[in-house]
Amino acid sequence: MRSSSFSELTKGIWRENPILALCLGMCPTLAVTTNATNGMGMGLSTLCVLVGSNAVISMIKDIVPKKIRIPCYIVVIATFVTVVDFLLKAYAPASLYNALGIFIPLIVVNCIVLGRAEAFASKNTVYRSILDGIGMGLGFTLALVALGCVREFLTNGSLFEVKMITPWSISCMLPGSAPGAFIILGFFLAGMNYINMRKAKKSGKVYQAPPDLDCRHCNICFISKD
Repeated sequence: MRSSSFSELTKGIWRENPILALCLGMCPTLAVTTNATNGMGMGLSTLCVLVGSNAVISMIKDIVPKKIRIPCYIVVIATFVTVVDFLLKAYAPASLYNALGIFIPLIVVNCIVLGRAEAFASKNTVYRSILDGIGMGLGFTLALVALGCVREFLTNGSLFEVKMITPWSISCMLPGSAPGAFIILGFFLAGMNYINMRKAKKSGKVYQAPPDLDCRHCNICFISKD
């Protein structure tokens, strides 16, 4: 039981990382990671929504009619997004709240959150769903912070808005732009695939993505046919 719980908690950090393994949530990933602070703010906001929505959806899964489950899930997710948005507006620095902007309300339609609700929370216990939300949220946050750190450092030599290289006075525009985000994310994905393939080769295996992550196990595209 303890091993299973640990696996649920850690799978989103590496093996099923929403960004680096599943390539989900690309819109906020590329838009808000101009620095590490924005990446952390977006990641923690999504983590809170994931944990809350997973828990509630797991509780109500047996009383929600199948044909209207997706609208019900979206209402639950939207409720938590609204709470997070109000909390950020009240307590977060104005610069962070303004930088995240429209991407906080857009967590409602973030494919990571809805995907975990449909693929996991609606089929598992509250405890496992909470662990899944924490794990996926942590993986999302760590990926955003890592990407933000690289982009911020390559742009002006700072980390978390603290100047690490004082003489760096001229900002490099490419890492802070959308094309630069695509390029850096591509290096992240290539590095992760290389590590996974190397580990598989050392153990005498061929690396394959987890079988439960392919399209045959996802019903999001067929919601309208239910």
